[in-house]
Amino acid sequence: MDETASRYQTLLEISESIGSHSHFSEFFQGLSRSLSRAIPFDGIGISLCDKEQGTTRLYLVETCAPNEMPVGQVFPLEQAPIAEVLRTRRPFYVSDLEAETRFPVLSSLLRRHGVRSYCVLLLATARRELGGLHFASSARDAYATRDIEFMQKVAGQVAVALENVLNCESAAACQQELARDRDHLQLLLQVNSAVAAKLDTRELFSAISLCLRQALGIEYASLTLLDTNTNRLRRQSLDFPGGRGLLQENDTIPIEGSTIGEAFTKRVPVLASQSDLERLPPEIARDLLGEGLQSLCAVPLISRERALGTVNIASRRADAFTDSDVKLLAEVAAQFAVALDNALAYGRIEELNAKLGEEKLYLADEIRSNYFFEEIIGNSQPLQEVLRQVEVVAPSDSTVMICGETGTGKELIARAIHNLSARRQGTFIKLNCAAIPTGLMESELFGHEKGAFTGAVAQRIGRFELAHRGTLFLDEIGDISLELQPKLLRVLQEHEFERLGNARTIRVDVRLIVATNKDLLQMVNDREFRADLYYRLNVFPIALPPLRDRPEDIPLLVRYFADQVARRMGKRITAIPSETMDALVRYPWPGNIRELQNIVERAVILTKGTDLQIPAGELKVARTETRTQAQTLQDAERQHILQALRETGWVVGAPKRWRCQPAGICQHAGVKFIGTPFTRRHQSALASSSKRTISG
Repeated sequence: MDETASRYQTLLEISESIGSHSHFSEFFQGLSRSLSRAIPFDGIGISLCDKEQGTTRLYLVETCAPNEMPVGQVFPLEQAPIAEVLRTRRPFYVSDLEAETRFPVLSSLLRRHGVRSYCVLLLATARRELGGLHFASSARDAYATRDIEFMQKVAGQVAVALENVLNCESAAACQQELARDRDHLQLLLQVNSAVAAKLDTRELFSAISLCLRQALGIEYASLTLLDTNTNRLRRQSLDFPGGRGLLQENDTIPIEGSTIGEAFTKRVPVLASQSDLERLPPEIARDLLGEGLQSLCAVPLISRERALGTVNIASRRADAFTDSDVKLLAEVAAQFAVALDNALAYGRIEELNAKLGEEKLYLADEIRSNYFFEEIIGNSQPLQEVLRQVEVVAPSDSTVMICGETGTGKELIARAIHNLSARRQGTFIKLNCAAIPTGLMESELFGHEKGAFTGAVAQRIGRFELAHRGTLFLDEIGDISLELQPKLLRVLQEHEFERLGNARTIRVDVRLIVATNKDLLQMVNDREFRADLYYRLNVFPIALPPLRDRPEDIPLLVRYFADQVARRMGKRITAIPSETMDALVRYPWPGNIRELQNIVERAVILTKGTDLQIPAGELKVARTETRTQAQTLQDAERQHILQALRETGWVVGAPKRWRCQPAGICQHAGVKFIGTPFTRRHQSALASSSKRTISG
């Protein structure tokens, strides 16, 4: 009777303790203490069953044995006695494990812990079957029938308590899951709002990193994009307020051997612990570990089946990111990738619009310049030699230096080289280096960012970017400053440069053609031009002949310019008098083709009829020749005579038939005129004299 009363007292205590403990582990400890007074055992445990998975897991154990049972160990359901209990709904009792052979794995485990008697009872309520209540003893045949009946009553109480706890835990887990889902959706909404309002890449990433910082408590975030020129990932944006400066924007990261590269290549999120970071290439591991980062997560940015780069977060805490964090970051990255793709496309469109705007202004300037050359005019031998050189060098991408006097058509030759090259579908961009102030030349060539200097109110694309995959013609290259020449040399050698106010390197594919009317080699000797740049430019020099060296081309050019100007002005020029053409051919043209064009245009303006007339006095040679000091009066007289003859085209104030020879001796009808130019006085003397030789 005393034993029965004690056991019922134990059941009452168990029933009362069900509602007094908030955690099942505390209830289970109290259960173990209460049962130890009513029934002998060396160990008590609870296992939970998962019928869907076909497993049973040891949930809680209280034991007096020195070797503790492996709590949490999972066994296949069919290899555990609980399967027999669930099937029969009756207790499973083994009085001596030494003779038990049905469950060899569990029996062996129990024997190693000194168990001889073993009993398993069903834990079930009216709603579900939970698992089993296990009693173990080191004594053989430890439990009688009345003990097992008492254990069944205890199992009923424990099942109710366990179900309550599991329901509470499930409710708490659901509540936490709902809270996470709420925070998750709130973050995605913030990200969606951020990406919908931002079209600039940096602003977009700043908004995303702020959302991630608030949601995940990270210390580091970065955006890396693929640089197709180097086939490496470039750190485009960085958010690391507490950093020591070891990690910088625009740093490049190899795809092979890096965590970020693995995420980019495999297109799956990649987690890296401190040990993983230590195994990275030394130059990467040094910077990450030097910043104290111990956890890193990289997620690929994929839009339209194309990997753009990765978004990366890191923390100075070990194992800072859970699977749910990775899942959340992956969903954020999916939205971010679409917005980033749109932002990059928008940026490219803006650059193309800016480039088209610059090209439009450039072409408008070209149209306003009244440049009438549609083809190269002339059949002279010197010009044909130049054209043969153009045909040879045009198909290559070599740098060409065009030398010649001002007005000889250097730009026209440069255009011919471009039109005959494989780059003819690209843009031909020209820049006169002498027309741009020294302080603005760098901006003209390489461009600048908004705010790069005072007055830079907007981004400007430089001539090198405008000429990408085309040709850039730099006229008057000798006037470029010594300070800018090293940067020009770098573009020629490396095909890359930076805009003013931006550290990002821009690569271009440009063919360079330069022109000059100066002696660059002499400038190199005078230290006014860099020797290395000169030799880099002087790959294929072309020397243009002045117009005075090809007088046979002058009639063709005169007719061409006269037709062009007359058509533009609405006039009709049908003939050019032979006297006018002869005067144009004899003129030495110090200003070359440009001077010829201007004189013809002025003549068309002043012409009243249909015959082109050159006003008297238009063709005057500027006396720019440097004369040497004559040694004798005879030398001075001879130089004066020769100069007068050159200025008059060897015609000495008489009809065309009176024409002097270059030797300084004129002859008519067998009469020789020696010395001074032929004048009207000589003509009168000839008419009244029978002498065959008249001296001046």
